[in-house]
Amino acid sequence: MVFYLLMTLIVYCMAMSIRTIFIEEKGEQKFSLENLIWIANLYGTILIGFAMIFLLFELNHYAVILDSGMRVPDDFFKQLETSFYFSAMTMFSVGYGDVSPIGIGRIISAIEAFIGYTLPAAFLIRTVIDFEQQERKDV
Repeated sequence: MVFYLLMTLIVYCMAMSIRTIFIEEKGEQKFSLENLIWIANLYGTILIGFAMIFLLFELNHYAVILDSGMRVPDDFFKQLETSFYFSAMTMFSVGYGDVSPIGIGRIISAIEAFIGYTLPAAFLIRTVIDFEQQERKDV
C-alpha cells in the first residue's frame, strides 16, 4: 500500500514539474505542446529506426551488438528487446555498458549518438525561431 502511495506521489510531483513548462506567464506561453509533440515524435522515429537497423543486422546473422560481452541469442523477441534498449541508451545517454556495439554497429551507433546529441540544439533553435516569429507578428 505504501509503495503505491509513494509511487503515485512521485509521479504526481514529476507531472506537476513538467506542467510548469506549459503554464502561461504574463500572457506568454513558455512552451508549446506542439513543440513537445514534435520533439517526442522526432526522437521516437529516430530511436525506432535505429533499433530496426540493429535488429535487421542481427536477424541476418551480422553481429552488431553484444549483450554482456556475448552475441544476442537467436530468439527474435530477445533481439528486438536488446535492439530497442541499445538504441535508446545510445540516443539518450552514453549507455550503461552492458550492451556494446561491434563491427559496423560502432559506426551506426556513433551516427545515432551524434543525432541524439544534436537534436536538443535543433529543438532549441526551432523554439527560438518560433518565438521570434510570434513576436514579429505581434508587433
